[in-house]
Amino acid sequence: MSARPSVSVYSASSDSVVGTCPLPAVFTAPIRSDIVQFVHTNMAKNSRQAYAVNRLSGMNHSAHSWGTGRAVARIPRISGGGTSTSGAGAFGNMCRGGRMFAPTKIFRRWHRKINLHQKRFAVVSALAASSVPSLVMSRGHKIENVPEVPQVVEDSIQGYEKTKEAVAFLKAIAAIDDVNRVNDSREIRAGRGKMRNRRYVARRGPMLVMPNNQGTRAFRNIFGLDLANVSALNLLHLAPGGHVGRFVIWTKTAFEQLDKIFGTSAR
Repeated sequence: MSARPSVSVYSASSDSVVGTCPLPAVFTAPIRSDIVQFVHTNMAKNSRQAYAVNRLSGMNHSAHSWGTGRAVARIPRISGGGTSTSGAGAFGNMCRGGRMFAPTKIFRRWHRKINLHQKRFAVVSALAASSVPSLVMSRGHKIENVPEVPQVVEDSIQGYEKTKEAVAFLKAIAAIDDVNRVNDSREIRAGRGKMRNRRYVARRGPMLVMPNNQGTRAFRNIFGLDLANVSALNLLHLAPGGHVGRFVIWTKTAFEQLDKIFGTSAR
């Protein structure tokens, strides 16, 4: 399906076709999921925040070794008497209340450099994969009722000002099923992240790509729908988790700009 000469442009209010536009050359690029996974892994590391334990953690004891000759380990032991803690091992990573092995430092190499051509190739591969229905469905998106992939709609949606207009548009092109899938998947995160402002997790739904920021106010508050600018497409959004096949909805103008942004086989 990614090798078709043209793509249908659908109405914003129904599933009727209002025109066609040629398929951009970027959708005929080779799909290299291994490169996408590699670049995604390295890009995701560039948003990490440095962390480390306190340099004195586990070392706040008055302890010294008993030395040799007592048939016990030479680990430093807590001084004093009259309590069960007296004589207990201290400082070592094998001891209760001791420091960790190789305490973390903030001068770790957190970020990764990525070859520019490799990064561009990964974006192109992710775009090409978004035009293959089998890859989009295997990623979990519900597109059984979507008339065509890639999904291109007329530019009138950029004139929307109310969220109810945006929801009606998603229902008209049968993309609301994938948005509802995201809503149904929202659940409390397992692990400590729920205490660190990452309480909920959810799947990723469709992504709407526009040529500019006009009309985004109507769509931005719909949970499960992501917005993107065609001139600033990000691999982290095109292939979440490093998995190709994101369901992308294009406006006609944004779709026509892809040849200018990514080039063709002739230039």
